[in-house]
Amino acid sequence: MSNGVSEAQPRTSGAPAWTRAFARDYDAVFVTQWSPFFGAALLVLVNLALIATGYFWGVFSGVRLWGDYFNNLIGLGPLLGISPTLDSPLSHRISIMNIALLLGAFSAALLASQFRISRAPKIEYVYGALGGTLMGIGALLAGGCTTGGFFTPLLFSSPAGWMMLLGLLGGAAIGLKLLLWSMEHIWWGTAAPRTSGGEPVLQRFHPLFGAVVLAAVGWWAAAWLLSGDSGLAERGVLILGGLAIGFILHRSRFCLSRVVREPLMTGEGELTKAFITAVAVGAPVAALILAGLDPYLAIPPRFWLGSLAGGVIFGVGMIFAGGCASGSLWRMGEGHLKLWIALFFFAWSGSTFGALLGRSGILTAEMNLDLLEETALGIEAWWPSLLGGWGLTWLATFALLGLWYALVTYNEATDRFTVQ
Repeated sequence: MSNGVSEAQPRTSGAPAWTRAFARDYDAVFVTQWSPFFGAALLVLVNLALIATGYFWGVFSGVRLWGDYFNNLIGLGPLLGISPTLDSPLSHRISIMNIALLLGAFSAALLASQFRISRAPKIEYVYGALGGTLMGIGALLAGGCTTGGFFTPLLFSSPAGWMMLLGLLGGAAIGLKLLLWSMEHIWWGTAAPRTSGGEPVLQRFHPLFGAVVLAAVGWWAAAWLLSGDSGLAERGVLILGGLAIGFILHRSRFCLSRVVREPLMTGEGELTKAFITAVAVGAPVAALILAGLDPYLAIPPRFWLGSLAGGVIFGVGMIFAGGCASGSLWRMGEGHLKLWIALFFFAWSGSTFGALLGRSGILTAEMNLDLLEETALGIEAWWPSLLGGWGLTWLATFALLGLWYALVTYNEATDRFTVQ
């Protein structure tokens, strides 16, 4: 199975020079892992393009919709108060982005000959279920996962993203401690699964099939964009955005959980510094784009309690699951069965606990005297409004980004914050 440029030579030995040149270019684009800085930059660019069209990247509400469908299917919907008439997964804006993201990662894995059905030891499926459940609860409290509660608020200049980061760091540290303890004390289900000796048919797909998947999704998006129906055209944009994000995440191996987790787990900080750099460039551009839009469009009413508490719970969950929401989606497209389990429980817990908390009134949003949405877990918080303008906003933003970058660099040299 091809994993890098080094395998290109045997495939083209004795071939004409133009064939060898094509193989090298193909490997550089579709096989060799992209730089994390390049991946982070592309990810921010796609999100800026979405913001410019009036949309934003999210994951959780679409996954929660899938959980609502499941609860209705098994008869729990009426007991939980879930509506029997739900949005179609192909009309819900975030759901359709999630589907396109999964297909984008799937096509990228096929093009790179890196798609394979990956089975895990039995205990890992238990961890996936536990992690997914905790992520669902954490995303509910924070008003979004690492995408909608952390990354997007950072681009929108909201302190909710920074508060969730604090929670994620604390939760990841707790999760790593618990995971290390379990590795030392739990022996059940740790044996690697047996292999049959033969490669499943699905794992022998020719890379050309990846191009077919990519072209099919592109055609789907184009057909809706050119349909003349404004609703379908809107969803065509979201399909293209999700497709691009899934492709980028796979090719760069970019995962928001790794941004938080890697300095604590291994001491490595390259991916985190790439993310910090991309946000430093993207946030000012997003501010220019938002000048003509509602700045509260993608800011959850969770600052500060919901962002912090949700971040802690989500942080523990993503350690056991092995990925966040978007990271689970693109790794599902690569064939990891554990992440399918994690996402199922993420969807189910998001739906179930969302319905229960919704009935309690904790998540009910009301307009306060400042005309901002407010819940029992916090308010919609936007730096320019809180700090009286963009001057202090940029001072606070770049000071926090610089401090984060310095701490990550310091940890790379000393392992001072690495969990052991």
